Amino acid sequence: MKQLFAFVVLFGSLTSVTAQTSKVLFIGNSYTSANNLPEMTRQLAISLGDTLVVSSSAPGGVTFQGHTTNATTQNLIAQGGWDYVVLQEQSQLPSFPPGQVASDCYPYATALVDNIRTHSPCAEAVFYMTWGRENGDAQNCASWPPVCTYEGMQQRLRISYLQMAQDNSAECAPAGMAWKRVREEFPAINLYSPDGSHPSVAGSYLVACTMFSTFFRTSTVGATFTSSLDPATAATLQQVASTVVLDSLATWNIGINDPVALPEHVDLGAGQIAFSESSVNSTSNFWDLGDGNSSDQSAFTHTYAANGVYTVTYMAMDDCGRTDTSGFMVDVISAGIAALNKPSISISSDAQGLVVNNAHRDGTLELFDTQGRKLATHAITAGEFHHLSAPSGTAMLWRFQAKDGSFGAGMVVRP
Repeated sequence: MKQLFAFVVLFGSLTSVTAQTSKVLFIGNSYTSANNLPEMTRQLAISLGDTLVVSSSAPGGVTFQGHTTNATTQNLIAQGGWDYVVLQEQSQLPSFPPGQVASDCYPYATALVDNIRTHSPCAEAVFYMTWGRENGDAQNCASWPPVCTYEGMQQRLRISYLQMAQDNSAECAPAGMAWKRVREEFPAINLYSPDGSHPSVAGSYLVACTMFSTFFRTSTVGATFTSSLDPATAATLQQVASTVVLDSLATWNIGINDPVALPEHVDLGAGQIAFSESSVNSTSNFWDLGDGNSSDQSAFTHTYAANGVYTVTYMAMDDCGRTDTSGFMVDVISAGIAALNKPSISISSDAQGLVVNNAHRDGTLELFDTQGRKLATHAITAGEFHHLSAPSGTAMLWRFQAKDGSFGAGMVVRP
């Protein structure tokens, strides 16, 4: 079973606090079984200090529909206790016309995810984005021109896998986009086996690196396990996979189910502070109020007995042991909370995007969507007007942490 593993988001950073032992089930076909991807991923994790217990069901050519009735797959899902379940569709199907993908792929992806969550409520479903064939899909080119080239097929795969991740509140391991980056920037590295479809050892190693970074949200650079690859090639693949995943966590829906801690506080005067939270994906709370007192309530009022500066730490938690922590300071005086704890920041919107007015303090502004996925982090300079781009029709949660300890949070809607 996975050990308690907290991801702490504090002042814009994401940090793992202990090593993991995790159970991973791979469900796919020959793209998963080629070069024994599950075992390769396990060995990579060991070399980076983490332990994976892996199992797989990957008969050649099987689709998601086939897996919904495959006895081996269903028995493995029913075992439960999985921390991650990797889902890889037949290599061509997600690149087919959207209507066909919607009828032949999406419903079965959902059926698998629903079954996984029935037996492993805390499992992360991870859709394994595959890659376009080396020279496109000649077999289906005449009937569906977008797959006539590698680039066209890759784009269709990207769209379909991201749709499945979004539809199912699941994550996407962007192996196909790491593959594209290697093809463009390091063409001397051959990712394909001779058939122009299945992965070479280098291709599978790239996928393993992508999987590790998706699971643990950390880089594989420096891993000592390189399979049969020379160290320079392995190092390049480590770097590419880590960059593709970690530079775009929100794009790949990674962290979609994580709690996001959004504490709030209001000065009531005479040392009384009303604390509340508008956190996302959380089921319980813990407040360390900095004066020896604590609370597990969502909203409450606390009276500080003495004047002083108190560090308040708020933790949002879910039923799976995932946490997010946010800290701030309050400066209690007899009249209430001093200006230190009221950052003069306001966020509104106009036709161009978000308007940030920050009169007094340097700090960091984090923006989240309403499902808790981080959209952006911005450095905010005191005394300057900031205009930030944002899509229209979007509601966003914001959290501001000033360098002097002042804190603010709220919501803004971009019309």
